[in-house]
Amino acid sequence: MTSIPMKLSSIVLASVFAAVSPTAQAQMPESPAVLVAKQRDAMAQFSYLEGVWRGTAWTLDATGKRLEMTQTERIGPFLEGTVRMIEGRGYMADGSLGFHALGVLSHDLAKKTWSLRSWGQGRGGEFPFTPTTDGYVWTTPAGPNATIRYTAVFKGDTWREIAEYVAEGRAARQIFEMNLMRVSATTWPEDGAVLLK
Repeated sequence: MTSIPMKLSSIVLASVFAAVSPTAQAQMPESPAVLVAKQRDAMAQFSYLEGVWRGTAWTLDATGKRLEMTQTERIGPFLEGTVRMIEGRGYMADGSLGFHALGVLSHDLAKKTWSLRSWGQGRGGEFPFTPTTDGYVWTTPAGPNATIRYTAVFKGDTWREIAEYVAEGRAARQIFEMNLMRVSATTWPEDGAVLLK
C-alpha cells in the first residue's frame, strides 16, 4: 500500500471539509440558548398582555340563559419569556367561582405557527392562534362543521374579547363577551419559584 504524500493528504482533507462543512453545519441543531432567544423575540410582540386585568363578562349557558360575571385575568412570561401563562377567573354575583381556566401561549419556530394550549371547565386542548394588528383570534371545535371563534382587541389598557358560535351555512352567533381594564403589573408566574438556596 502506497502512502499519500503529506502535502497532498492535507489538500485532500481540506477539500473534503470544504465540501462537507456547509451541509454538516446546516444539519447541526441550534443551541438551546439560540432557540430560547428566538422564541423570546417572537413572544415579545405579546408583552402588552402582561398584567392583572379585571372587568365584566357574560356568557350563555347550555339552556341559552345569559350569565353575568366579574372576570379577572393574570398574564405573565414564563420559561425565560418563551411562553405566556394566562389564568382566567369568572366570579358570580355571590362571589362563587363560575369559570376558571389556564392557558399557555407558545410559538413553534420550525412551523412559524402559534398555538394556545388551554384547560378549563373539565376540558382541554391545543388550539390555533392567530395574531392580528390589535389583538388575536383563536378557535376551538364545537361539533361537526362548527367552531367557536374568539376575537380579542386591545386598545391601551383595555381588552375586549368576544366568542361567536360559527356553524356552516349559518350566521355567526355571539355567545360570550368580556370587557377588561389592566389594573396592575404582576410577577406571576415567575414569583415564588423554588431557588437553589
